[in-house]
Amino acid sequence: MPSQRRLRALLYLVLAAVVVLLFFTSQARHSRETDAIKDFYHKTMNGLERERGGSQQVIPAHDHDADGDIDEDDAIMAKEMAARLKQAEQKAKENANAKAPNKPDNPKKVIGVGSAAGGHKEEDDGGLEVEETSEEHEVEVELDSILRKSPVIIFSKSYCPYSKRAKGILLEKYVIEPAPYVVELDLHPLGRQIQDRLAVITKRTTVPNIMIYGKSIGGGDDVAALDNDNKLAAKIKDLGGKRVEVSKRFSEKSS
Repeated sequence: MPSQRRLRALLYLVLAAVVVLLFFTSQARHSRETDAIKDFYHKTMNGLERERGGSQQVIPAHDHDADGDIDEDDAIMAKEMAARLKQAEQKAKENANAKAPNKPDNPKKVIGVGSAAGGHKEEDDGGLEVEETSEEHEVEVELDSILRKSPVIIFSKSYCPYSKRAKGILLEKYVIEPAPYVVELDLHPLGRQIQDRLAVITKRTTVPNIMIYGKSIGGGDDVAALDNDNKLAAKIKDLGGKRVEVSKRFSEKSS
């Protein structure tokens, strides 16, 4: 019969064998589970890659909230975006205007007509903009058209003796090329309004009013005085430049 010491040794051996068997069994199970998890992971990733590459979701251009539908929310968001863009544009314009080094001349201070002198708005003495009426705009356009007809313009009235005197000197005593253009304000449909406008830009309220390239050289007495001093031709050439030729039509006989 085996001794008690041998029985204990045999029991220890059996327990050690059981522990070793359990250890290896656990390692094998853990390895299989790990392999299964890795296999599942790789299969899942491969499936996602195939699905991602095969069909990507396309969001409509006007689907601003990216919910896949173009609905009332998208319309509201579009309006808000447009309003923000408009505000940003207006702000940029205001900043640019604030940084501008110069401001345009006051139209009332410009001698002449056209876009530089008139425009659709003017400023009153207090600096406030005053809307131009349709009649004022019509006068500006007509005056601009008249001043383009010749370098020398004679604003006259058919019954005025001073106008007749100025026309006699300029048209009969001198040869001016291009020929002066005569406007009889009493016969013109906008004559009164044109004369009022001339009073503003030339500071002359009467006729005749002789203008060379938009600058007044005066009336009948002024033209006569320049002629008597033999300075009229030089004055016209000085203001008219190379485009204007002036010569006397005849020489006065010496006594």
